[in-house]
Amino acid sequence: MQTTRMLRRRDVERMVGLSATTIYYLEKRGDFPAHFMLTPRCAVWDEASVISWLEARKAKPAEPAKGPTSPAMARRAAVGA
Repeated sequence: MQTTRMLRRRDVERMVGLSATTIYYLEKRGDFPAHFMLTPRCAVWDEASVISWLEARKAKPAEPAKGPTSPAMARRAAVGA
């Protein structure tokens, strides 16, 4: 049986270059591997799943954003700030 490494949140952030908020948002949408609770206060991700996600992103990168991603950004863009 092959053992797999479990990654804590900070390790996942460093590995993929995304913030915790973005990781949880993508996970909620089903666009990132799901974490599981190792203990009541310790969330972990399977390293192999995260690496597979990265490889899939390399093969087919995400589309660039088409405009402001929040109402506040839209207001700033409209004002020119």
